[in-house]
Amino acid sequence: MSYPTSMYAITIAKTGGPEVLEKTEIPFPVVEPGHLVVKIDYAGVNFIDIYYRQGIYSSDKPFPFAIGKEGAGTVIGLPTDPTVLDDTEYQNREYEIGSRVSMEYLGTYAEYVSMPWRTAYPVPDSIPTRIAAATLIQGVSTISFMEEAYTVKKGDIILIHTVAGGLGMLLCQFAKSRGATVIGTTSTKEKAEFAKKNGADHVILYKDEDTVTRVLEITNGEGVHAIFDGVGKDTFESDFRMIRRNGTLVSVGNASGAVPPFAPLKLVEKNMKLVRPTMGNYAYTPSEVLYYAKALSSHLLDGTLKTLIHKEYPFTTEGVREAHTDLTTGKTIGKLLIKISD
Repeated sequence: MSYPTSMYAITIAKTGGPEVLEKTEIPFPVVEPGHLVVKIDYAGVNFIDIYYRQGIYSSDKPFPFAIGKEGAGTVIGLPTDPTVLDDTEYQNREYEIGSRVSMEYLGTYAEYVSMPWRTAYPVPDSIPTRIAAATLIQGVSTISFMEEAYTVKKGDIILIHTVAGGLGMLLCQFAKSRGATVIGTTSTKEKAEFAKKNGADHVILYKDEDTVTRVLEITNGEGVHAIFDGVGKDTFESDFRMIRRNGTLVSVGNASGAVPPFAPLKLVEKNMKLVRPTMGNYAYTPSEVLYYAKALSSHLLDGTLKTLIHKEYPFTTEGVREAHTDLTTGKTIGKLLIKISD
């Protein structure tokens, strides 16, 4: 199949603030024999995009390069490598031109992506690509973190920081589906109301209340079984005061900055566990990717997980800059999307 020679993408030529984001024309991606070629419909906006833009996370791609780590769209090109075509894992997916997939792959703020078939997530016809793009990273993160990083179970008391955000709302839904009590933190009364409607049992306005005091009041001084913390630096120290003996702290992000180095002896006081997972190390092999693709689809279709899309932003320099600004200034409830194509 012949492809265009160029495409449009949101790229960065250097690290920095939202001002470094530019819509530019770049060469069409190199298509490897083991790749799927995907026309992107929607890209999800996530804090990991901010980390790449700021240089907290580095890329092996030379500047300028397209950013964005989440997207969904339609397959327009299939692998040609005979070893791939003979692979039972590939055959199990039954890919054809017109199949829909979602992906966690650097470069999704672009019209097209060429990516390894092994890391694509099949999307059933019953789920629109808009929803697939809105739920992939946070949905698979939710399922894997609450199944593998800490296995949430009936009777647990779970603390979720930023419970009204894109990840926080799904973590809350999944924890409730497993019979846990959820305590959440958020910044505004509007977000607190949303979190309660989303299933949170207790919501703490961290700007107006002392989070540690409230958590210990709710748990009769014992603390929580597990904390899911996507804030990072600003909440890390207080987490140690809110976890109970033998509890687990799952550090899932760095919205306020990276957690500074600390001595492992800090864990001794409460015999606690600390986990810093990424979804890509749970969904790593082709069979693991397929497992989580099916699990996410199942939980979306049966209503266990439900997304709220805050806003769709246009595929323009100004639109993506606005999306990054909105995400980092706490203006949003739910998921942000960039509409790449119709």
